[in-house]
Amino acid sequence: MRNLLLPALVVCSLAAQDKPAPVRLTPLRVSPASTLSQEIGISKIDLTFARPAVKGRKIWGEVVPFGQVWRAGANSATVITLSHAAKVAGKDVPAGSYGFFVIPSEKTWTLILNRKAKQWGAYEYKKEEDVMRWEVTPMAVPHQEYLEYRVLPTGLDGAVVELGWEKVRVSFPVAFDTRAIYWSHLEDKLKQAPETDWVPWYQAAKYCQDQAIEPQKALAWIEKSLKIGESFWNHETAARIYKEAKRMPEALAHLQKAIDLSKPGGAPKEYTDNLVKELATWK
Repeated sequence: MRNLLLPALVVCSLAAQDKPAPVRLTPLRVSPASTLSQEIGISKIDLTFARPAVKGRKIWGEVVPFGQVWRAGANSATVITLSHAAKVAGKDVPAGSYGFFVIPSEKTWTLILNRKAKQWGAYEYKKEEDVMRWEVTPMAVPHQEYLEYRVLPTGLDGAVVELGWEKVRVSFPVAFDTRAIYWSHLEDKLKQAPETDWVPWYQAAKYCQDQAIEPQKALAWIEKSLKIGESFWNHETAARIYKEAKRMPEALAHLQKAIDLSKPGGAPKEYTDNLVKELATWK
């Protein structure tokens, strides 16, 4: 029997395909969204927030009431993400994303990391989900129309995170165990390194030499790098490692080899000239 429904189904299907996709305007945010990312060693601090403006209003005590939990921005709650475990204001915090909230008052502020990162405002905030709370003293600063976060590195191990708006600023430190984090990264990469690639072993040896740590491992790794492939880079590092081990004949031989390889190897003339001068002082 002929299927009399098929033409009707085809027509309906075609009609559905011809229906235009819905059009939606992009919302115009009064408080624009912003992201901030800062590397510390090989770790990262990321902040996601929205920037409200003062617009002539009284902020502290009115727009942001004293004694109440505030989202530390506008729209969604501010989120702080730590790529590795860190110390925040001196307390251990695991890697991850956290909602950042504030309870302001006239003399002291309570800062909060909450394990629920994604939430709208502070409407679903629950104190029992706090990871930590700590007190800070706000500072008087020149007028800041739009809310601003800054992450200011203090070295390879840490940074200061600042929140400023209107005429007030608060800050707190974040510190990573950069040496331990990098060592773990180094060991993981060496486990993955093919036996035909001299570069990872050279990089690991150079890191040890630069940081004045693990001299025996540095020596073993640079020797492995040289067995796989020679370059002026790994010969120079070998020279420095042997010099620190007070094995000057090997150090001088490797530095001379680095000079010889650098000339046809595309190294800048200044690099070669500096090695030649250094070789003369070593002798």
